[in-house]
Amino acid sequence: MQHTLRLALATAAAAALTGGLLITLPASPALAAPSGPAGDFNGDGYRDVAVGAMGADAGSVQDAGAVVVLYGSSSGISATKRTVITQDSTGVPGAAESDDRFGSSLAAGDLNGDGYADLVVGSQYEAIGDRDGVGSLTILWGGSGGLSGGAGLPQPADLPEWGGYGASVATGDFDGDGKTDVTATGQGRVHLYRGGFTRTGTPLSHTDVGELGGAYEAIAGDINGDKAAERVYPFLVDGDERGQIGYFRHDPGNMDHPESDYALTDLPNADGEHGTIGDVNGDGYGDLVLGDYTDPRPGVTGGHKGGQISVWYGGPNGPDPAQTPTVIHQDTTGVPGSGETDDIFGASVTVGDINGDKYADVAVGAPGEDLGSVQDAGSVTVLFGSAGGLTGTGAKSYTQDTAGVPGSSEYMDWFGGSVRLVDFDRTGKADLVVGAAYENGTGALTTLRGTASGPTTSGATFISAANVAVKGGNPTFAWDIAP
Repeated sequence: MQHTLRLALATAAAAALTGGLLITLPASPALAAPSGPAGDFNGDGYRDVAVGAMGADAGSVQDAGAVVVLYGSSSGISATKRTVITQDSTGVPGAAESDDRFGSSLAAGDLNGDGYADLVVGSQYEAIGDRDGVGSLTILWGGSGGLSGGAGLPQPADLPEWGGYGASVATGDFDGDGKTDVTATGQGRVHLYRGGFTRTGTPLSHTDVGELGGAYEAIAGDINGDKAAERVYPFLVDGDERGQIGYFRHDPGNMDHPESDYALTDLPNADGEHGTIGDVNGDGYGDLVLGDYTDPRPGVTGGHKGGQISVWYGGPNGPDPAQTPTVIHQDTTGVPGSGETDDIFGASVTVGDINGDKYADVAVGAPGEDLGSVQDAGSVTVLFGSAGGLTGTGAKSYTQDTAGVPGSSEYMDWFGGSVRLVDFDRTGKADLVVGAAYENGTGALTTLRGTASGPTTSGATFISAANVAVKGGNPTFAWDIAP
């Protein structure tokens, strides 16, 4: 199987901003593990958010990467209550090196069972010894003071140079034993770490997942109601450049592969490169939401101009491969805007209950959206869940030209390049967090509070790279967001 790197959104401007580095879309943030407080790194009862800035400088070391932790409170998040962590921070293993890209992927979960959420950080191009671009994973430990210190996760054997291990990471209790597990991807590797984890980063065990080849994305969540999270690894192969989808479920009685306690189920009609899991129709089963941002072109059939998302509804046996999924794009009735070439609608997706009605809603980023003559300014569309599933009814769209949203739409902002729904202030309504990794060439984060009628621009917050003291030629602050 040959993985094909595609980036409709890597325009010449993006290449200029990154000094010519080939970049891939940020991995969609994974579900936090069920065994601890979801994303609460300091144990104060409020969810926090970790923001990747993989191009940030660490002192004089260019493009080493950093993670900014913004702590939740009754008033949400702000730049004042934060921690900035690099590989030169006290207790963090390794050392900041040029082009490590520390913070290229993030996932939260309570890995050592102490009641505090921890953070797994990918450094996609970490050099290992004399081998360049190998990649690595680091655990940052939660505690009463927030994230501090850490440990490295064991490396799979024989990682290639420039393979980019740690391109995506996800957490969840994959075997239902009450302990958080970790899975990670990179070119040529899909790896599984079984929890619990010691403070030195040692898992119960770790092994390659052999059936998938070079997947770059990892998605986790319970889609069959068995209290064990399933793992989804979209990957590209010759003949299916819109993403091949399958999921692993815990199956200790697996007769096809008695050496494994997992079984793989294919969804041959599903497409997409990014995704997330949440209960959109309120039936108690997680639903798989896939982002398929690829424009139809010769040799790549299907899809929709500008991109689309699809919802594969879960059930006691997981999503039925024969079901007709819900497909939504910018030409769907009720959805603002229209599908245009290179909108890349579906480049980022997230789920959460914005309006408090107990149905998971979906936010979809389209960072390539042009606004008038302003190219690649970006937009985010919010779609609401219901007993009948996801629809375009009542959908809302937000850009930096929307009244009340801070800033203004500018060339190559990439507003919507990352999105996350997190209830920071414990109102029971998820707040919308939007990353614009190229805002003013450095990156920014915008937050809209959740209300009964959806996200509100009243009191919207804007946090720039400068506000959190992240520096560099192109720090890409808000490239990825966790938990």
